[in-house]
Amino acid sequence: MYTMEEIINRPWGYFQILKDEPEYKIKKIAVKPNGCLSLQRHQRRSEHWFTLDGTGVATVGDKIFPLQKGATADIPEGTVHRLENTGNIDLIIIEIQTGTYFGEDDIERLEDIYGRV
Repeated sequence: MYTMEEIINRPWGYFQILKDEPEYKIKKIAVKPNGCLSLQRHQRRSEHWFTLDGTGVATVGDKIFPLQKGATADIPEGTVHRLENTGNIDLIIIEIQTGTYFGEDDIERLEDIYGRV
């Protein structure tokens, strides 16, 4: 279990939990240049991404679209998705999770450049 405001480092960057409630969780996610989250899905939560800074690419289902400051993406429960940084500064997003469970063990990794599948 992570504490609020703790920085959790990952190979692609880091995340911080800003709010953790029974009905939702809010994270700040920073993806370093050339960083890429796993191609993944969640069975018990949906996610909404709001881009604060940087540039990147979001994969949601069979769609791939660019992200830049102010761009959003909605990821329905069970939908395959990925976040990639294509720029030269950190890609910063706010992620809002809604659903019935928000644990990190609800990540089903399908592909991962860091060998975590």
